Amino acid sequence: MTTTRNLEPLPQQESVKDYYGRVLQANSDLRTSACCTSESLPHRIRAIVQQIHPEVLEKFYGCGSPIPPALDGMTVLDLGAGSGRDCFILSRLVGANGRVIGVDMTPAQVAVARHHVEYHTREFGYPRPNVVFHEGYIEDLAAIGIRDSSVDVVVSNCVLNLSPDKPGVFREIFRVLKPGGELYFSDVFADRRVPPPLAADPVLLGECLGGALYLEDFRRLLGKVGCLDHRVVARSPIALRDQEIERKVGGIRFESVTIRAFKLPLEDRCEEYGQVAYYQGTIPECPHLFSLDDHHHFRTGQPMLVCGNSAAMVNETRYAPHFRVVGDTSHHFGLFDCAPGAAASNGASGSCC
Repeated sequence: MTTTRNLEPLPQQESVKDYYGRVLQANSDLRTSACCTSESLPHRIRAIVQQIHPEVLEKFYGCGSPIPPALDGMTVLDLGAGSGRDCFILSRLVGANGRVIGVDMTPAQVAVARHHVEYHTREFGYPRPNVVFHEGYIEDLAAIGIRDSSVDVVVSNCVLNLSPDKPGVFREIFRVLKPGGELYFSDVFADRRVPPPLAADPVLLGECLGGALYLEDFRRLLGKVGCLDHRVVARSPIALRDQEIERKVGGIRFESVTIRAFKLPLEDRCEEYGQVAYYQGTIPECPHLFSLDDHHHFRTGQPMLVCGNSAAMVNETRYAPHFRVVGDTSHHFGLFDCAPGAAASNGASGSCC
């Protein structure tokens, strides 16, 4: 059920607004690589970026490339849309019949994004805009009218770490996702819990380090909202590039991680049911290979033994038309060994799954 909390801005949120609305005037002002993607964009995305307005690109802050395939006609929600770069990329990918919703709490960023909606509508040759931007809090999507089970895909690029109420954010994400919908996001994670004094530091917070989640706490948080299996798609270390920041954080190691999760009734362990999945090569941007995560790489036409969760991820989501899964969950064979070594030996690629 949709409930509106009418959140008042918290000190942490005001600090983030100030950092992204006043302190940072362009991505060159950042003091670490946490909010700047070092990931090489796929060719299809690079081509679209060439069509994005320069002001939007200049004011973009992100830590990855959280844009999954097979988006034509989808409704996509971008949390922390900023100046709108990812939203305008998504606008092109969902097509004229799709829809993109961007949410950000920083007025200056939302103003930039809204200013360039008509520009990108013309650039993409659409008869009308397919993207809208809301000024609001990602902890309370109901307040801006996003209904239960109304979104196919939720994305976010280096923003969820900035929230002072991360459990609230993930509750909202899984509320608005349709059954079988996908969460696909990049963010900053830490190898341990960030101490409270560092978490409250305005610079560390603004640079996406202060609010970085400990990976194990993230796993527990997802479990509390009913998501028992998430997948790591990509990860890379973050360069601090600033002696003062490096001195403050001490031995904490940060990395940018891209994660995918689905609104599905999955099990908390990988269980074997003897299921085999075949990728049919029909996603236009993935003609030869579809990577579910950093270990499950489905090659077109090649059979892959998968656990029950992986089978559901490709057979009970928008990816279903592109896969053929043989077998069901009527016969259980125990735990599925998804270790990379075992995957390599049997021709499959496992994770966490």
